[in-house]
Amino acid sequence: MSVAIIESLDHEGRGVTHADGKVVFIEGALPGETVVYDVTKSRPNYAQASTREVVKGSAQRVVPRCEYFGHCGGCSMQHLDAAAQTAAKQRVLEDALRHIGGVRPEIIYPAVHGSTWGYRNRTRLTVRFVPQKGGVLIGFHERRSSYVADMRHCVVLAPAISALLPSLHELVARLSIPDRVPQIEVAISEDVTVLVFRILLPLSGGDETLLRRYADERGVQIWLQAGGPDSARRFHPVNAPDLCYTLPEFDLGLAFRPTDFTQVNVHTNRLLVRRAIGLLELRAGERIADLFCGLGNFSLPMARLGASVVGVEGSAALVRRAAENAAANGLAERAAFYEANLFEATEDSLAALGHLDKMLIDPPREGAVAVVKALGPESPQRIVYVSCNPATLARDAAVLVHQKGYRLRGAGIANMFPQTSHVESIALFER
Repeated sequence: MSVAIIESLDHEGRGVTHADGKVVFIEGALPGETVVYDVTKSRPNYAQASTREVVKGSAQRVVPRCEYFGHCGGCSMQHLDAAAQTAAKQRVLEDALRHIGGVRPEIIYPAVHGSTWGYRNRTRLTVRFVPQKGGVLIGFHERRSSYVADMRHCVVLAPAISALLPSLHELVARLSIPDRVPQIEVAISEDVTVLVFRILLPLSGGDETLLRRYADERGVQIWLQAGGPDSARRFHPVNAPDLCYTLPEFDLGLAFRPTDFTQVNVHTNRLLVRRAIGLLELRAGERIADLFCGLGNFSLPMARLGASVVGVEGSAALVRRAAENAAANGLAERAAFYEANLFEATEDSLAALGHLDKMLIDPPREGAVAVVKALGPESPQRIVYVSCNPATLARDAAVLVHQKGYRLRGAGIANMFPQTSHVESIALFER
């Protein structure tokens, strides 16, 4: 047991202090607080700890809304005021750019943010059958553990998803294979709710009857997934509408499968798309590349505004979905989509896309280092980079600024995951 004054927050939302010549990361502590803490892990250069008592609290400390907070690993910042969460994430971004990339943005953009509760329109719930703990457990993993934090409600999930949790416990418990259903993926759109049950053994006839009855009573679709994400298939009802999220500002609807990657926060995504389109300053007739384009989240708004868009994505399924969405929205002539492994991009492969006036990059957590290294002398004058990992954004920014001659004109966060330490961000590079 030790006492410390907390200096800052780290990128995982833990309080940071120094003691005995090492950095100490303390769960549940906030900057400026004096806390009593217990060390849970000690290494030569750092230690991990948990807060035992807050002796002097921060003015930004609030009472967590969820009874599972601190046990469930889904959230890490419910004890911090929402505005302070946003400021902390902005600091994480700026620190990463400075310390990892050696760059500073000329402008800090105002944060993009929306609702802080009930925002998650999709989630992946872990399921375990543990008789000694009462049977079926459903929820997120416990903090820093592979065990399941059993949940009967969740304040960050969309209310329609949270409301299903008690009945899902009962449903899985009644199946003949409760120990062979490791996961339920949930996705909702305006009028559709889909539950994807990952199953490791075939269902019995009785199981199928239970699932059909549940779908009918709850007004949901049930899909079954026996293998990877592409194996997911609609089970009941067979004839049912597709999931679809909208971008009203651009008069767009984008259909998707429940296992496709889409942003979990529909409203903040709309604001992020608006920000990205604004930073591109696109003009009708320009030719723009959308790399890691997914199912067209940024491509189709650009096409709607009159640009000619070439989208590149590593997933063949998402390429098909993007092309289908372009056709469904009357944009097939302005948007073309291609499958390619952008983690192996070369100067020749990028040059093969033809002349590009501007570029948008939206990679996964690994970033886009191969893409930025492959940019040649004829690369676009303006690049908008949307990132879900400040560290890889900073690494790639270093290449763009120090090797490719770009300026980091501005950067800012999009608070896509309130109550968590996840940092989504957007940056503009120009030369």
